[in-house]
Amino acid sequence: MASVLHGWRAARVTPLGELHTPPRMTAVLLRLTVQVVLVASLWRGLYAHTGTTAGLGRDQAVSYAVLAVLASRLRELDQSAGRDMVLQHMHFGTIVYWYLRPLPPQRYYALRALGEQLYGLAWALAGYLVCLAAGVVEPPESAAVAGVFVVSMLLGQWVLYYVMLVLDQLCFFTIRNNAAMLILIFAQNLLSGVYAPLWFFPDWFITLSGFLPFQATLSVPLSIYIGRIELADARAQLAVQVAWVVVLALFTRWVWRRAARRVISQGG
Repeated sequence: MASVLHGWRAARVTPLGELHTPPRMTAVLLRLTVQVVLVASLWRGLYAHTGTTAGLGRDQAVSYAVLAVLASRLRELDQSAGRDMVLQHMHFGTIVYWYLRPLPPQRYYALRALGEQLYGLAWALAGYLVCLAAGVVEPPESAAVAGVFVVSMLLGQWVLYYVMLVLDQLCFFTIRNNAAMLILIFAQNLLSGVYAPLWFFPDWFITLSGFLPFQATLSVPLSIYIGRIELADARAQLAVQVAWVVVLALFTRWVWRRAARRVISQGG
């Protein structure tokens, strides 16, 4: 019972910071609305004089771009306000408290990430229903496509969790890594198809991204949703996502053990 209570408290750390700050929630709503409107307008404008580009129709491109904006809310909460970022803990020397709590740091990090993703899911799902009702986003072609998309999206978020964990674990082994973190987050967004579908990039870029886990986080599930990846080919993509989950899980577990050796009682 005590472990469940500790887990619940850890999961609600960042969401409570949002819910107790109404101006921040208003800002999030405004920014999300502006992003959706601008992205939908941009892609409709790009397709104003063409029917299909890179194998993508206008409705497919708009749906992909809007869903990418909504999906970004799943892990885009402000941890800095509560000073609960790994980067901040390492800077102030408070990371040692993660190793003194009733919960192990690995479990605390996972539970906190779960709470953030559930809170972000509420935003994304609400935005999706509004966009679907307004005709901004096209519905999936069939119930089978919707089901495979949900499975792929869950796997994609699982991969994203480990990718973000690796970025945070980097803080244990570097002294000044603010710039490196920004660069890596930009690379993750670029290679996962947040900014634009990967099919608009050169062939060498697409080939390179295929050897990295980033496109498994977002590009694959959204490609299934809009029909770019057919159901017949989805099984192979799901297998790739599962493989990345296993590989990253083993890697981050190993890094956690090495990171613990670098923590001392005087700070980070």
